[in-house]
Amino acid sequence: MESLINKTENFVKKFLVNAESVHNWWHAKRVRDNALYIAKRESQTCDIEIVELASLLHDIADSKFHNGDEYKGVKIAKDFLSKNNLQKNKIDHILEIISKISFHNSLDSDFQLNQEGKIVQDADRLDAIGAIGIARTFNYGGFKSREIYDPEIKPIINISKDQYTKSTAPTINHFYEKLLLIKDLMNTKTGMKLAEERHSFMLKFLKQFYAEW
Repeated sequence: MESLINKTENFVKKFLVNAESVHNWWHAKRVRDNALYIAKRESQTCDIEIVELASLLHDIADSKFHNGDEYKGVKIAKDFLSKNNLQKNKIDHILEIISKISFHNSLDSDFQLNQEGKIVQDADRLDAIGAIGIARTFNYGGFKSREIYDPEIKPIINISKDQYTKSTAPTINHFYEKLLLIKDLMNTKTGMKLAEERHSFMLKFLKQFYAEW
């Protein structure tokens, strides 16, 4: 019999089949792998099944796939898990994680994630920084037809959720409005250690970028 994890993998692959490459299946897989790596080093008590399922499903709930609707994707994930007979308390736990972990949802909220949620959030944030993060950032900027850099357009410090979601700023601004902030937002010691290396790489990239510019 096919396991729930395998069913979820297949479900996510189909759901994200037309997603731009920043938020496709490979992103979901990297987040799942990062989350399992962190979980094994951080906690002997967290629910690994919840960590893995929430990691795989986290972008199903992303409002960018649903014309800005914050709830449609959560319902899709809920329907999938319910049809596969996962216990209600676990479903509720997963839905809470995937509806809260995104960076933009943390901008205007002081909501505290549970243990599993902190691990999944760290895993997702790791994929936004370092070499992979740089590649994803410029890929998404191109997808949105944004300028690479404009020295006259300054980053918004302490950007709000509304400003962030409506931003059309050059891609380099995204480093200062999100990516360089992530290191200090990590929840776990393992996540922080991994983030420090990736953060350092981004600083080197920016130094080289400005020198060439």
